[in-house]
Amino acid sequence: MTLGAAFDGVLAAARTGEEWAWTRLYQDLAGPVRGYLAGRGSPDPEDEAADTFLHIARGLSSFKGDEADFRAWVFSIAHRRMVDAHRKAGRRPQVTSGEPDDRLMRETVPSAEQQALLRDEAKAAAALLEGLSRDQREILLLRVVGELSVRETAEVMGKSESAVKVSQHRALQSLRVRLARRM
Repeated sequence: MTLGAAFDGVLAAARTGEEWAWTRLYQDLAGPVRGYLAGRGSPDPEDEAADTFLHIARGLSSFKGDEADFRAWVFSIAHRRMVDAHRKAGRRPQVTSGEPDDRLMRETVPSAEQQALLRDEAKAAAALLEGLSRDQREILLLRVVGELSVRETAEVMGKSESAVKVSQHRALQSLRVRLARRM
């Protein structure tokens, strides 16, 4: 989903602190950002997505470009937050501090049925992506989940557009072959 012609107005309003504008930007990008982070094996996609939006808020006044540039900028930030989280997780073991807040759990945790369905879908998607290279997985996540163009994906990954196209083509071909074998 994109904001289209409304983007410039929404961005201008967000820069002045309008809550409705921030809500529109968040609603447009939060799901794809979390999906990208989760698909890349992020230690905590929710925290990293929140951190991404904090960085967006801090840097919004200096952003220049159109909506496509904005999406690429957002996913570049998300990518850096994920890399930082992986480094941090590698340095420190996670320690939980007791039982979760029951009220919070009731509000945010899906039912057992929903959890089972989500888990099965996530396992199936992970199994499909498992045979791909790290770059191929990232390209597909940015292109499909993040809805970025080839140019934007190349910018986020620091690769040429040609390299992104070739890698995406090979990844999709590999997925087609793997799916055909399952049927």
